[in-house]
Amino acid sequence: MSLSPALTSPATPSVALAVASGLALLSYVWAGVQAQARASAPPGESQTIRSGLRWTALASAWGVHLLALVVDISGWGQAQDGARFGFAPALSLTVWLVLTVYLVESRFYPLHSVRRVLALIAALAVGLAWCFPGELRPTAASAWAPLHWMFGLASYALFGVAVLHAGLMNRAEQRLRHGRASEGLPVLRLERLTFQFVTAGVVVLSLAILLGWWFTPHWRWGHKNLLSVLGWLVLTALLAGRRLYGWRGRRAMRWLYAGAGLLLLAYVGTRFVLEVVLQRGGGLGG
Repeated sequence: MSLSPALTSPATPSVALAVASGLALLSYVWAGVQAQARASAPPGESQTIRSGLRWTALASAWGVHLLALVVDISGWGQAQDGARFGFAPALSLTVWLVLTVYLVESRFYPLHSVRRVLALIAALAVGLAWCFPGELRPTAASAWAPLHWMFGLASYALFGVAVLHAGLMNRAEQRLRHGRASEGLPVLRLERLTFQFVTAGVVVLSLAILLGWWFTPHWRWGHKNLLSVLGWLVLTALLAGRRLYGWRGRRAMRWLYAGAGLLLLAYVGTRFVLEVVLQRGGGLGG
C-alpha cells in the first residue's frame, strides 16, 4: 500500500518549522506537567477545575501541534515550494489524530490516566518531525491518490486509538488482579471500545488498500505493500477470531499489537530506512 507518492529533494528544517515545533514541544511539556500534578486540589479549588485545566493544557498543545504539522507538510518557509511528507510527518500526524480522538472521547469517559503518556509521545513525534521534516512531494499521479493517503493515515490513527484502549484495559485488569479498584472505565467497556476501533480501522484500511491497488498501474509486492496486506490479514483474523471463537484478553491483544506493528513498519519503518539509513527517496510502492 502506498501512503504517499515518490518523494524527492530532502528538506532541512525551516525557521518557521523550528518555531512551530518548539512551541508544540513546550506546550506538550506543559501538558505533561499538568497531567503529572495529581496531588489533592488546594482549598477552594475542585477536582473538576483541576481536571478541566489539564484537559485545556493538552488541547492547547494539540492546537500548536496542528500548526507545526501545517507548517511542515505545506513546506512553508522552505527554500523550495511545494508540499512535503515523509516518515516523521506521517508519524506526527498519526499521533495528532490519536490525540484528537482522545480529546473528544475524554469529554465523555474518564480516560485521564494516559494524558501524561500521550503528551510525551506527542512531544517525541513533534521532535522527530522537526529533525526529519520530509521531502518534496510531486503532484499525485492519480486524482484518487489523496483519498488513498487519507484513508491510510486515518486507519493508522484508528489502530493507534485501539492500542491505547488495549493498554488501558491491560492496566485495569492488573489492578483488579491485585485487588484494587479500576481508575477509569470498566474492563468490559474498554474491551468493547478497543474492538470498535479495530473494526473501524480494518474497514478504512481495506478502502485504502483497494484504492491503492486500483489506481496503481503496476502493483508490486514491495516491503510496504506486503507489510500492509499482512497487517490487514492479522487484524482481520483478530476480528474473525473474536466473532467465531470469542478471542479476548492477552491472546486478542497479541494479535492487535502484531497487526499494528506490521502497519507501523509498512510506512514509517520502510520510509525511515529510505530517508535516513539509505538517504534516498522513492515511492512507497517500491
